[in-house]
Amino acid sequence: MRNKRIAIAIAAVIVVGIGWYLFRPERLFVSQRVNESLAALATSPDGGNMPTAIAAGRFHGVAHNARGLATVHQFQDGRRVLRFTEFETSNGPELQVYLVAASDAMDSDTVKKAGFISLGALKGNIGDQNYEIPAGVDLEKYRAATVWCRRFSVNFATAPLMPSSR
Repeated sequence: MRNKRIAIAIAAVIVVGIGWYLFRPERLFVSQRVNESLAALATSPDGGNMPTAIAAGRFHGVAHNARGLATVHQFQDGRRVLRFTEFETSNGPELQVYLVAASDAMDSDTVKKAGFISLGALKGNIGDQNYEIPAGVDLEKYRAATVWCRRFSVNFATAPLMPSSR
């Protein structure tokens, strides 16, 4: 009888551990703040290479509430950066930043069906942050920025990117 209780206790600890790993419930209460500067990316010895905004859009919530602005900046040297400003959403496990091959993504299926390019892990669920866009990415095709939960295949939030008038 004692061995059975020990086995049940061990099984319960394993199940709780797996559940914690999958759902990361502490992230519901813990936010990660980021405060990156765009100017730090623009600096050069001669003070040049300042970026120009070429596309922008406001975040709207999909599976979670979100707010903030997503802007694509192009530097004089050709580099492009996706920048989130005044950004805020829920925290979660394995959050990624994707450029989606659609004009908007109001659900998770749009992201899966349209296709996407990963720009890496979300640096924080609150604050200003920058993501390098790989050279050769066609921004006429990838017209939305999405915060994606890779663990559960869920679109947290999307910002449709509209071309800026120069």
